[in-house]
Amino acid sequence: MTMQGPTRRSVLLATSAAAFTVGCGQYGDENDSGSDTVEASAGTELARTSDIPVGGGKIFKDEKVVVTQPEKGEFKAFTNICTHQQCPVASVSDGTINCNCHGSKFSIKDGSVAHPPATQPLAEKKIAVEGDSIRLA
Repeated sequence: MTMQGPTRRSVLLATSAAAFTVGCGQYGDENDSGSDTVEASAGTELARTSDIPVGGGKIFKDEKVVVTQPEKGEFKAFTNICTHQQCPVASVSDGTINCNCHGSKFSIKDGSVAHPPATQPLAEKKIAVEGDSIRLA
């Protein structure tokens, strides 16, 4: 009886799968302040209206929210967690909220998917704008 070791193909497949798993598991850890943090409560001031650019937005990592201003004086808020693989979104530019993990993009107007692989929109967060203050509602 001859004992044959693993084939080159099976070693390559196993090694690739392990590397892929490790790489995917590390997304979002770099700047993550801890997934155990509690989301900010209602009434928490996020920003001044002047802090949010028209046609753009700002990510509030600790509060787990993104605030956007699609049109002058119109403010929206969404969760900062991508619906594809739960990575925190990384930036807001060119009318979209962007996740660097796998390239998903979401509209600053309504959180809808502007570019896959995500298939679900970002969840909307309630905010209140009073004077020049933006607070969680």
